[in-house]
Amino acid sequence: MKAIGARQNKSLDGREMYTLPVLNDPNTGVLVTDSWEIAEYLEKTYPDNPIFCNKSKGLIRASDNASIGLMWAALKFPIFRACEILNERSAEYYILTREVKFKEKFTEFSPEGPKRDEHWVAIERALETYKEWYDEEEGKWMMGDTFSYADILTASWLFWFKRVLHDDEWEKVASWHDGRWGRLLADVEKKCVRV
Repeated sequence: MKAIGARQNKSLDGREMYTLPVLNDPNTGVLVTDSWEIAEYLEKTYPDNPIFCNKSKGLIRASDNASIGLMWAALKFPIFRACEILNERSAEYYILTREVKFKEKFTEFSPEGPKRDEHWVAIERALETYKEWYDEEEGKWMMGDTFSYADILTASWLFWFKRVLHDDEWEKVASWHDGRWGRLLADVEKKCVRV
């Protein structure tokens, strides 16, 4: 990150650190870090494809913060699964840093049984709330027929689940609410692939 000139971002505890994602725009040569700043940069630089339509930036930020709150109770389960796809060296660092952050042994994050069951309930409850948000408007997007950064944020959770959960676990999530979450992720992926 340092070699490409990326800047560090502040973590929740105030430490400066390199984070992902990073955007290096080949059209302008601009390097941007932090998801939100990347979204703002894309909105400003490529106004033909707005993602903060109708002055929705404040509402989308609020929904993003609410989303984190909704998913927080389940977070240790996908974090636990994420370790399984890392190489050995990365997994060691990942486990060490998560144990420090959460002040808990990694093996206790989401063991099979009651704790894992609670995480499943929390994921389903969070997606039930998302469903309510999506059902407020007619159309497939959170803002009805208008695609926005709120949909990208929702898809980010879904993509993470698809990437780290076991196939049968992802299929379970994707199938909830008549397959809405699998379809939404596919729709966002189609919308965002414009290279």
